[in-house]
Amino acid sequence: MTSRKTWIAYFAIDVVLVLIFALSGRGSHQHSLTVLGVLQTGAPFLLALAALTLLSRPWTNHSRIWPTGVLVWLGTVALGLALRVLFGATAAVPFIIVATIVLGVFLLGRRVVTSLVARRRVRNLAS
Repeated sequence: MTSRKTWIAYFAIDVVLVLIFALSGRGSHQHSLTVLGVLQTGAPFLLALAALTLLSRPWTNHSRIWPTGVLVWLGTVALGLALRVLFGATAAVPFIIVATIVLGVFLLGRRVVTSLVARRRVRNLAS
């Protein structure tokens, strides 16, 4: 069982990573880098991330790559893209590919790093 503070902290890191994704996308397409603009771009993915994180029961397995991380990653991409279109934006194939790759690296990468850190702590406590 994971403490509430721990999984909320890791969720906050995931939120920051999604915002970095939105920020980098806006920057690479010369869109304004205002807070409102970044939030507007990131909102569908942030909503999807929140839903999938809660669905994955983060208080029990916040850093597992399989199946939790994959569920959060692919669900965030799929639901985020659906919400993006529902909110009136586009979802061209190149954007879908980039979103899938970048969010995969970010969301799964965070889980790899936190799993390695946790293993290292356990090993250090055991010795």
